Amino acid sequence: MLTLRRGEQLRARLNAACRRYLSVKAEPKAVVVADAEYTAEPEYPIIRDLSYKSRKQHTASEWHEQIRQLPTVEEKMIKVNMPRYYGYKVVDLNDTKVPYNALPLTQHYTRTVLEELPTHQDKPDGTKDSLEATLQMARADIIEALEYAHDVYKHQLSLLETPPDAVTREQQLTQIIVELVNRSALQVLSADYAHLNEVEIDYNPRHEAFWVVGGVDPPKNVVKSKEGRKWQKEDAHDSVDRPVQYTGEPYLALRHRHQLPTWKSPEESENLTLAQQLPRFKLDARSLGYSVKYQHAVNVPGYWPSANAPNFGMLSFQSRAHLQLRPTACGERDNVEALHALAIQSSYAWLLAQANYHGFNTFNELTYPLNTQTVITNGREWSFYEYQLNTLLINGQHVDTNARVNFCRGTAPQPLYAEISSEGKCVDFNDNTLRQLLELYIRAPSIQRTADELLPYVGGATLRRAADYENVEQREFLERTFKHLASKRPRHLELPEIYMWEKLYKIDNKTRPMEARRRYFERDINPWRRTLDQHDKEYVSKAERPGGRKNREGRYKKTYYP
Repeated sequence: MLTLRRGEQLRARLNAACRRYLSVKAEPKAVVVADAEYTAEPEYPIIRDLSYKSRKQHTASEWHEQIRQLPTVEEKMIKVNMPRYYGYKVVDLNDTKVPYNALPLTQHYTRTVLEELPTHQDKPDGTKDSLEATLQMARADIIEALEYAHDVYKHQLSLLETPPDAVTREQQLTQIIVELVNRSALQVLSADYAHLNEVEIDYNPRHEAFWVVGGVDPPKNVVKSKEGRKWQKEDAHDSVDRPVQYTGEPYLALRHRHQLPTWKSPEESENLTLAQQLPRFKLDARSLGYSVKYQHAVNVPGYWPSANAPNFGMLSFQSRAHLQLRPTACGERDNVEALHALAIQSSYAWLLAQANYHGFNTFNELTYPLNTQTVITNGREWSFYEYQLNTLLINGQHVDTNARVNFCRGTAPQPLYAEISSEGKCVDFNDNTLRQLLELYIRAPSIQRTADELLPYVGGATLRRAADYENVEQREFLERTFKHLASKRPRHLELPEIYMWEKLYKIDNKTRPMEARRRYFERDINPWRRTLDQHDKEYVSKAERPGGRKNREGRYKKTYYP
């Protein structure tokens, strides 16, 4: 009887609880909700494409945005290098070697349209008159500088026991001629052209730039690797990105705190039809004779990041001594194209490195164009170029969709003089060549921009360089890391490699099953996935630890990787 009553009580309680629950669901209480939770039209979350290719593109876009959001120039450059502890496998472009038929590759790798430089006859009459007066003032000084340069170099050769080779001899003589001609031009023109009093002169500066080029056919090992994976098999033959590193050392470079005026309008710079007509070199650069190497991404325009330095390149003088190393079978036409290719490479790289110090890079687009002027000479033959940088986006899908193009216009080589006679006199001096050279000096940098317009992707007014950080440790860490990457020193441990006997007996043929698995490829470790911050931290002795000897958290120095 007692058990029955307890069962009836439990059923009664359960029924009462059910009635209360149903009554609450039937007549809910009024809930006050903020108006901000309601919209006139329904809003749905973004539907993302979850395919492997789309996820890779989304990850890359997030990384590019992270680079853009970093406040300082040094942190942006460190962030670009973060994915590769051992550096990138880059195409080595330099000013000492231009292979045969290199112009199409250069135009593709820099997205540059090549045009002819306007001659002196196309200038207005007023400009012609003022230039003729300047020419008459400078002519005698330039001739005297040329004659003196040959006398100086002849004396230097007489002091050497072993004469240098032809390339070195041309470089040494041209270095003397360029320095003396530049000094004479500045002395003659500075009184009438005030901007020449403010230029910064760099002798043999270091010009280096890193960027990524898209639209290149994948290597065979990449195709084979993708075909072995189901989720990548369909994309095995898609074009890939190729990192590029330019390294150059001009004879001389002039910089100014203001920017040269542009000669192409925004409407002319954005032309998708013109961009699609550019040469497209899809083959591996090694097929032309270029080499590849492993190094970190480096952007150096001849000086370190500074808020007060003249940050705009005005004029640079490049060497053409490498033409002596080219086979005679290349022909005169290809030699001229080689000069055009060198002018495009050097101008693009110098402007890219300058843009990097303003917060832009190969993943973050320019917000305003940059201009420079380039001279390629051996002392007697001179070629003149002007370059306008409008875009940096050449990687990935941008190579097909980006409507912007860069422009370069130049001249064929023309002599400044015929020869220096046995008496040391200049023979057949060419006034037209000197006239074009003086035009490059006379063109005044006139574009001035506000700090916000000049540095849109760099931190606020108080934080633009690593030196602006108040934290001493952070400031020193970023400065040391940035310059260590720029030094291109190799790691203390070399990149792991697979020896031939291992490829034969361990990978291709499983003939050593009982041997201990100690090598990285046996333990499924990819050394290329090692990031820049994967290393042992610097140990701090007990006597120097902040917080006392027993502070175990301060055993290692903090790192400030972006």
